[in-house]
Amino acid sequence: MKTEKLRIKDLVTIGVFAVIYFVLMFLAGIIGIVPILYLAYPTLAGIITGIVIMLFMAKVQKPWGLFILGLICGLIVIAMGNTYVILAHVLISMAIAEFLRKKGEYKSFRYNMLSFALFNTWICGFLMQIFLAKDKVIEMAETRGMGHDYIMKLIKLVNYRSLILVYIGAIIGGIIGAYIGKAFLKKHFEKAGIV
Repeated sequence: MKTEKLRIKDLVTIGVFAVIYFVLMFLAGIIGIVPILYLAYPTLAGIITGIVIMLFMAKVQKPWGLFILGLICGLIVIAMGNTYVILAHVLISMAIAEFLRKKGEYKSFRYNMLSFALFNTWICGFLMQIFLAKDKVIEMAETRGMGHDYIMKLIKLVNYRSLILVYIGAIIGGIIGAYIGKAFLKKHFEKAGIV
């Protein structure tokens, strides 16, 4: 199947969806007020943002669209003071997600669902930076008003076992979100030829 290249209209669509996605992701992040619940953040974000991303996939069935949307989100969180661990994480997650979409020729619900499940793991980068750049995260947290006690509680929760569970939760949340999106967007999927 021959796919079209991204046009200016598509880039505008990507920007609009990135803003909507980021707002929903931020709202899901409120759960993180309680350190232990922060571990459930990627799962909840996947469930909440599934409709938006699945609609995006129905509207922009072209190479690199999802990658660019994810990259925008990664650059926003870097601008907010997070470490480059997140950006590296975004690039890896988005590359895999984009590969899966391409494998399904942008029209397969199954591959779009798997793509979103992998896309959703980029949020795990917030916890991965605690694991890989702890000192920088402590410094960042204290300058952004998170408080020393909060970040130290979160650091105690992050280990290999908890990270594996967080990644599994992110994938499961993405799958649930994709099915919720499919249920809500049945007409859009049919119009876009997604099966």
